[in-house]
Amino acid sequence: MRIKRAIAIVGLCLFGLIGPVSAATGTAAATVAAGRDASAECVSCHDEEDLPDMSLSPHALPVKKKPPMSAAAEQLLSRPMGDPASERSPTCITCHGPSPTHIKKPEGVKDRPAPDRVFGKKTTLTADQRSEVCQTCHQKDPKQMLWDGSKHQNAELACNSCHKVHTNRDKLLTKVGQTEVCFTCHKAQRPQISLISRHPIPEGKMTCSDCHNVHGSVGPALAKRDSTNATCYTCHAEKRGPFVQEHEPVAEDCAICHSPHGSVVAGMLKSRPPMLCQQCHTPHVAGGVGALGGQPGVYTKAPGQTQPLITSTASGKNVVQLWQGRSCMNCHTKVHGSNNPSVTNPTPQLLTR
Repeated sequence: MRIKRAIAIVGLCLFGLIGPVSAATGTAAATVAAGRDASAECVSCHDEEDLPDMSLSPHALPVKKKPPMSAAAEQLLSRPMGDPASERSPTCITCHGPSPTHIKKPEGVKDRPAPDRVFGKKTTLTADQRSEVCQTCHQKDPKQMLWDGSKHQNAELACNSCHKVHTNRDKLLTKVGQTEVCFTCHKAQRPQISLISRHPIPEGKMTCSDCHNVHGSVGPALAKRDSTNATCYTCHAEKRGPFVQEHEPVAEDCAICHSPHGSVVAGMLKSRPPMLCQQCHTPHVAGGVGALGGQPGVYTKAPGQTQPLITSTASGKNVVQLWQGRSCMNCHTKVHGSNNPSVTNPTPQLLTR
């Protein structure tokens, strides 16, 4: 008897726990099902003439052929986004609201009222209100966790400022098209990616989102990682180190020397060596003669000189080495750091090998 009584008590407890869950699930399913029925009313008017083809988009119907919009209502029940078991199952009213006066125009009203939420040029919603509609489903994406307070959010941009929903091909989802959308505002970067030294962005091998998280970041300039260097190291891993002999500005910020969007100098450097190096380093004293080997005073004695600047016994610190070829890097080849462990010879400390 005691065992039967215990089983009965456990059964009642489980029923009490499962019952509310089942009721909640049923309520959610009923809500989504009602949304599908209301969406069927939407597509009865909004046909292919005013609603662009979006049969291949993430918000589309899973059909092999493009259906006429008049048949879309019949297929709402079969689409994954109309799954009654999912509260995140979007329909027309998920984004545009129930809009009862738009679906059924009130009597005595000349013009049909607009939907509850409009996202086009005639919208009355703020940028945050429009983004909030999208975040209802997309807020769980870890890439969008830092949207609130981000630079784009503070600039009063909404999701639909960049993204297009009613289309098969959102430009932001392609590498080439994404840059065109970004350049709408970031005009200074458009010519930079076409300079002689640049990342392969015009070729479609890279795009803005490879380095930037446009939905928010703790890094500078919306970098995908916590710092500029950490973002660069995702591709340029050989520059990460750690090195035995470190070059301080390299460890601090790649952008001290490099222009990440493009440059007219090889290696995407901000300026040519030795001018770039001499922004931090005191230049070598190489005599007051010209930089070209054919000029008097370099290999041949000029008036006022006791001997030419460069002889068989002269050091490598001369104007030809400083201004021709790879300039400072003719000698200092390991500008990103050296792993030579020598401590007695100063050469490794000067990043020459």
